[in-house]
Amino acid sequence: MSAAELPATHYLNATHGLKSWLLTRDHKRIGLLYLLGVSFFFAIGGLFAALIRIELITPAGDVFQPDTYNRIFTTHGIMMVFFFLIPAIPAVLGNFLIPIMIGAKDLAFPRLNLLSWYIYMVGGAFSLYSLLHGGVDTGWTFYTPYSTAFSNTYVIATGLGIFINGFSGILTGINFIVTIHRMRAPGMTWFRLPLFVWGHYATSLIQVLGTPVLAITIVLLALERLFHLGIFDPARGGDPVLFQHLFWFYSHPAVYIMILPAMAVISEVIAAFARKRIFGYHFVAFASIGIAVLGFLVWGHHMFVSSQSVYAGTVFSVLTMLVAIPSAVKVFNWTATLFRGSVSFETPMVYAFCFLGLFAIGGLTGVFLGTLGLDVHVHDTYFVVAHFHYVMVGSTITAFLGGLHYWWPKIFGRMYSEFWGRLSAIVVFFGFNATFFPQFVAGYLGMPRRYHAYPEEFQALHVLSSGGSIVLGLGYLIPIVYLLYSIKWGKPAGDNPWGAIGLEWETTSPPPVENFAAPPVVEHEAYEYAERAERLGAAPTT
Repeated sequence: MSAAELPATHYLNATHGLKSWLLTRDHKRIGLLYLLGVSFFFAIGGLFAALIRIELITPAGDVFQPDTYNRIFTTHGIMMVFFFLIPAIPAVLGNFLIPIMIGAKDLAFPRLNLLSWYIYMVGGAFSLYSLLHGGVDTGWTFYTPYSTAFSNTYVIATGLGIFINGFSGILTGINFIVTIHRMRAPGMTWFRLPLFVWGHYATSLIQVLGTPVLAITIVLLALERLFHLGIFDPARGGDPVLFQHLFWFYSHPAVYIMILPAMAVISEVIAAFARKRIFGYHFVAFASIGIAVLGFLVWGHHMFVSSQSVYAGTVFSVLTMLVAIPSAVKVFNWTATLFRGSVSFETPMVYAFCFLGLFAIGGLTGVFLGTLGLDVHVHDTYFVVAHFHYVMVGSTITAFLGGLHYWWPKIFGRMYSEFWGRLSAIVVFFGFNATFFPQFVAGYLGMPRRYHAYPEEFQALHVLSSGGSIVLGLGYLIPIVYLLYSIKWGKPAGDNPWGAIGLEWETTSPPPVENFAAPPVVEHEAYEYAERAERLGAAPTT
């Protein structure tokens, strides 16, 4: 196919009409449906984040009443965590790319895949229902006994939305696991899989094993709220710390549901734009599995000040340090890959560098919070808020944007403006740091989180943070404009605009309905950039 034209028939134009999209079983179209969904919920979460920053410009708490502020930050957390950060990369990029990357025609269960999107939207609808009727004020963690015995807001409706949404993640995880096990193309052995697939395989294990625990916890919360059973309420003989154990047993691995797919994206981008096989490919692959396993063993570090014994706290502190090792393996191996690589700075690579900077800060400050003595000092302060956002928001969103820019030519067959792409990445990076780095300082000095009023000595830091959020918001808005513009007016991309290696770059842009004109056969290792350079007569990168 000429680089000046798009294929005559591809998944976007094979069938027409709204019904063909709403009843589609094509994993690529379902990925785009998820893109619309997560973008919608991201917009809601971002709007409520803006309201938070507006309130915190002044120390008096003079924009919203305390109860209203509680509902605002709760809605922001629920929308961002459960309906954007957790599903964003797996549901959008994973859905679109995993079958193509392994040489399959589709996911193993296409109908189940479509059902997972409908479940996701129904869960979001329940949460929006509670928002439209006044919202919920418990915080996104729903801590008991406040959520079961004292809150007069729509706790059950919101919890039901999250409960329903959890089944979407479980079904997606099952679909990915079965597809990766059973539908790889001939020659696609486990250690020829792209690291993107390894990352999503590990993520799927967490989704399938961890999400039911959250579902059970929400059911118990609802039962106690409805029937006053005394599971978590100490006034009825319950144990509120039990809720924390159950909640964080899922919710800390949920951090890795967000960050493992982000790491998977970064592996692909760095290999493509450094023109090298990822250094220590096997270590990076097994690091994904190691993070998934160890992630289930560290939930107690959220409870150092929640009546947990010093001995249990010490064990969880040590385990927290251990889970940092496979994360560090990935960072060091990415750095080694870049060393003496033929590095180019297209938009996806700029986002990858942004990810490395933000993830390094988030990861290192996580070690602080895993240390017993220091965590007691900064617990429930803005230090935790900053760390949380560097890992879960800054790192995940920059990886999501980097991956979206990397595979955008494959998804739509069109190129976007490199100037605006690089500019948006730089604006996001500086805006994010201006927003959240001052919060490390405020938290270390004792500024508690979730307060709408605060001492005047913290105002300068909050003003800086709110100003940075304006820059950050602009950085998120810019890509919406030029990416949408590129769908119709962008330059045709060709099948492989980056000169990358992988099965997704061996089919047309956009791909046909069944992904490949003929079933592919894999004969080479993953990321054979040096070998390809030798075949083409160029000097290989070492």
